[in-house]
Amino acid sequence: MQTPQYLQQRRKFAAAFLAFIFILAVVDTAEAGKKEKPEKKVKKSDCGEWQWSVCVPTSGDCGLGTREGTRAGAECKQTMKTQRCKIPCNWKKQFGAECKYQFQAWGECDLNTALKTRTGNLKRALHNADCQKTVTISKPCGKLTKSKPQESKKKKKEGKKQEKMLD
Repeated sequence: MQTPQYLQQRRKFAAAFLAFIFILAVVDTAEAGKKEKPEKKVKKSDCGEWQWSVCVPTSGDCGLGTREGTRAGAECKQTMKTQRCKIPCNWKKQFGAECKYQFQAWGECDLNTALKTRTGNLKRALHNADCQKTVTISKPCGKLTKSKPQESKKKKKEGKKQEKMLD
């Protein structure tokens, strides 16, 4: 014969077991009711990469401006677009307005050509611009002057002051 305590434990176990089965059924039903989301369609575009023109300033040779982009492809919705851009005003335009170079000090004057030169290494390129790795620039040496003693300058200034006082 079974004791009342044993029967009570058995009923509790059966209730817990039935509750567990019920919860599993509810969860399974809830998951089945959810709509399956279709996976994102991978766009297989035959459009090419954007090719950008150089930045053209709105006014002058630096500052705000625009550039045009184009791409090719039969299924492309957009094959041309315009983008705002900016050309820094302190960059050397001679080597492309989108290329920045770090220059070395000026070299000695070449007496044959009367020019001095210096080399610049590419520091930064804007918008994947096509820039040369190194560039060289030249400029005239300027006048070669002989140094004059400072005493003679002082004497000239004093002489001019005395002339003005006499007038």
